[in-house]
Amino acid sequence: MEQKFFVDNRKKLMNKVENSSIVILFSGDAPYRSADQKYPYTPNRNFYYLTGLERENFILCMVKKNDKVEEALFIEKSNPKLEKWIGKKMTKDEAEKISGIKNIQFKEEFQEFLTMNIVRNNISAFYLDLERREWNLNTNPAVIFANEVRERYPYINIKNIYNDICDLRTIKQKDEIEKIKKAVNITKEGLENVLKNLKPGMMEYQVEAYFDFKVKSLGAKNLAFKTIAASGVNGTILHYEQNNCKIADNSLILFDLGVEYENYCSDISRTYPANGKFTERQKQIYNIVLEAQLETIKAIKPGVPIKKLNEITKDVLIRECKKIGLIKEDSEIVKYYYHGVSHYLGLDTHDVGSYERELEPGMVLTVEPGLYIEEEGIGIRIEDDVLVAEDGCEVLSKDIIKTVEEIEEFMKK
Repeated sequence: MEQKFFVDNRKKLMNKVENSSIVILFSGDAPYRSADQKYPYTPNRNFYYLTGLERENFILCMVKKNDKVEEALFIEKSNPKLEKWIGKKMTKDEAEKISGIKNIQFKEEFQEFLTMNIVRNNISAFYLDLERREWNLNTNPAVIFANEVRERYPYINIKNIYNDICDLRTIKQKDEIEKIKKAVNITKEGLENVLKNLKPGMMEYQVEAYFDFKVKSLGAKNLAFKTIAASGVNGTILHYEQNNCKIADNSLILFDLGVEYENYCSDISRTYPANGKFTERQKQIYNIVLEAQLETIKAIKPGVPIKKLNEITKDVLIRECKKIGLIKEDSEIVKYYYHGVSHYLGLDTHDVGSYERELEPGMVLTVEPGLYIEEEGIGIRIEDDVLVAEDGCEVLSKDIIKTVEEIEEFMKK
């Protein structure tokens, strides 16, 4: 991303906050996995969206007074001894070049900077990223800091900036869309490598490895999430991740996978016949799922309530499942389809944003209907990534084959 992208994002955000306030975001750090080994670090996505920086233990601070904004970034000091083990710390010049923030200080100066501004600018509110998905999640740096502020400055209001950042992130800009397209194209190549090597008798994790090798060789350093390679009845488990079963002949294998390209994600699902040929029953169920997806995609355009998409999907699945006698009553569909059809996509696989709104140009979302018939060992999901355009939509993953005929023809080769 160009520096201007991050500069503009900060300006848009600061237009949303009140005067005499300070916005503070933390880049976070990687938790320990075991002993002295940490999990791989990924930057707090909201921090990245505003700075472009991907380093641990950084702090972004923006002070707004009389409609003027002062920005400051606090980074870690270099440590020559430690750098022999883990590499060099980012310099002030490097941080400024990426973020466009000119006032860059070391973390040791953060408290003094904060205290001075609280007194000098008569600060009445702190805006923090207080995202919390579950009650029992570990406390994050923003929550710890909020508690410290309440203890030291009980007269200062603590406000949550999370939803304001989410609103900005929901509408993707041109450069963001290009990153997602690149992630999708890499995913396409990975899936084609899977199709070239898939055959009965393999272990699920062996097929998964063909995807991993290809996408990493094309520049995707990280997967967007743990790959699902679910054969047979495993495909009826939405988040099956063990990938440790042998793939039987005449079975289907459901793949749900994606990559990160420069922090932006793809999320694609495809379901393939292990031996290259769908049975008549598999083909029948597959085409119902595909029809539901195509009709849902056809409805995507600005002004459509997001929740309407799942209603369209369910209507098609109910209609077609009744035709083949899988269900008799509308209410029975929940036995075979038990998730929503869409979620946002971007810096996160399940990207941020409210679902109590209508579609707008620049939104990127998935369309992923499925049918999961446990008693028949059939699990089918077809997922594409779709951009909402001014007059409809663009399927970003349109080049990833998905019809029965296309899949069988490709595997025949």
